[in-house]
Amino acid sequence: MHDERLPQPLRRAIFLDRDGTLNEEVGYLRTLADLRFCAGAVEAVRLLNEAGWLALVLTNQAGVARGLFTEAFVDEVHDVMQQRLQTEGARLAAFYVCPHLPPGNDEVNAALRRYRIECDCRKPQPGLLTRAAAEFGIDVARSFVIGDRYRDVELAHRAGAQGVLVLTGYGKQELAQRAHWPRQPEFIAADLLAAVQWSLGKKEG
Repeated sequence: MHDERLPQPLRRAIFLDRDGTLNEEVGYLRTLADLRFCAGAVEAVRLLNEAGWLALVLTNQAGVARGLFTEAFVDEVHDVMQQRLQTEGARLAAFYVCPHLPPGNDEVNAALRRYRIECDCRKPQPGLLTRAAAEFGIDVARSFVIGDRYRDVELAHRAGAQGVLVLTGYGKQELAQRAHWPRQPEFIAADLLAAVQWSLGKKEG
């Protein structure tokens, strides 16, 4: 008989960047009409689901702090993404969002001041990943962060995970700076699907 008092094994996860990795990079995504998944992204999420891995999104959304859109709009985008994925037999476990920017010298209206803080959740700070790992019981050391910015790779290394850079979004621009990176990603992939396939191939590693 299974004893529920025994500790449950930690789960493996892929922590996904959003813009430029999961969906196409359009600058600040400010309208649902501009929401399009990257080629192969839906299949990538479905592969993770089938493998029993968690697929979670970690995303900086500083457009909130800049007054370009609201947290409610970000939630709406994520609801639509989830709906579109589910029609294709795929699902994301959760979205974790940082809406902040560090304080600056620019004028900020009173409604936005609460977003202008030094936080622990703006990537590459590890706050979003740490919270997700605690809430879902994730084995961080055997999990991966995939994104199109070096800050996603840096986040992975700060948190003790493995980092994968994709060449969609800003990935190719980022790669041009690789000589200056303090630590290289564990893998560089053409896109999210290739990154997920590589990560799943490391499942016994």
